Amino acid sequence: MHFDHVGIATPDAAGLAALFAELFDAPVAHEETFDGMSVVFLELENGYFELLEPHEEGAISKFLDKRGGGIHHVAVETDDIEGALRTAEAAGVDRIDEEPRPGAWGHEVAFLHPKSTGGVLVEFVSH
Repeated sequence: MHFDHVGIATPDAAGLAALFAELFDAPVAHEETFDGMSVVFLELENGYFELLEPHEEGAISKFLDKRGGGIHHVAVETDDIEGALRTAEAAGVDRIDEEPRPGAWGHEVAFLHPKSTGGVLVEFVSH
């Protein structure tokens, strides 16, 4: 496994994308509307910033209401997402997703519950 991206909740994905593009010379690699939100991936040499702007009620809007903008999750890429979920289960980690589900950019994703991972929402992602 290796680092894939950090997901950042924001009320203004376009504005934050412009700022990060300037600050980090990080071009937009992918944009889409997915699952009731705008999603913008900014490419860095060793991963991505994923900017998440909600357009309807859901996990990201609840996160923003409760905590404001900021880091929402950390994603690691795996070639075997089902195996990663089995490893998490064997380690006693609570899973939000029992099975992989469709994610942004056509990837399969599965999340681990932050109460089992040191307060960090961890995402497994398979390209």
